[in-house]
Amino acid sequence: MADQDKALYMRNNYLKDFEAVVESVNDDKYVVLSQTAFYPKGGGVACDTGKLIRSDSEEFPVVFVGKFDGMISHEVSKPGLQAGDRVKGFIDWDRRYKLMRYHTSAHLVSGIFNKENGALITGNDLTIEQGRIDLNLENFDRELIVKQFAKANELIQQGMPIKVYFMTKEEAMQKPEFFKLAKGMPDVKGDIRIVDIGGYDIQADGGPHVDDLKEVKGVEFLKAENKGKNNKRIYYRLVD
Repeated sequence: MADQDKALYMRNNYLKDFEAVVESVNDDKYVVLSQTAFYPKGGGVACDTGKLIRSDSEEFPVVFVGKFDGMISHEVSKPGLQAGDRVKGFIDWDRRYKLMRYHTSAHLVSGIFNKENGALITGNDLTIEQGRIDLNLENFDRELIVKQFAKANELIQQGMPIKVYFMTKEEAMQKPEFFKLAKGMPDVKGDIRIVDIGGYDIQADGGPHVDDLKEVKGVEFLKAENKGKNNKRIYYRLVD
């Protein structure tokens, strides 16, 4: 089964529950499933949490999800699951949806700085409390940052449909503008997942996003830090 088929969130960002079979369990708490809607921590985005309910109705809280050796591992808070068990997974939807809004907003904000200032992403950290984006901006200009956040809010209020689709690696590599990381194009096997915000910003990305920019509601610039000649760190939060 292809990676994007086992990782159900790759094709359905709004999937809240799913059924699966336990493929393996390590140390009584690290569970690999036949398929999953849980997003593992990665790309600077926090992981999903939730629970797995076995066919006998026993619940196993999922406290962390990561990707190791190409496999998505669900850390549960108690032992008991075994290979072959049938489970139903439930995502903590309030957490997931907020992370989706943060993730889409980060694409928009970084896309604006890229389009207007030629800045590339050097890092990011997105949680349910705040967003952080690192950009290779030379000029540490608060007025510029405030201006670009105002532009982001204008676009959010207008709304734009967000499309997710796949391209072959060969096709994607012909579109270097889809890769906005300062470190360059990643070494990816197989098809490349593309997130398109109304044609305004298009980036290769593997995480969940909202369906329309209006769902972000708004972003509020908090502060910026100078982390070096070519690294400016910007903090913001969502407006609810």
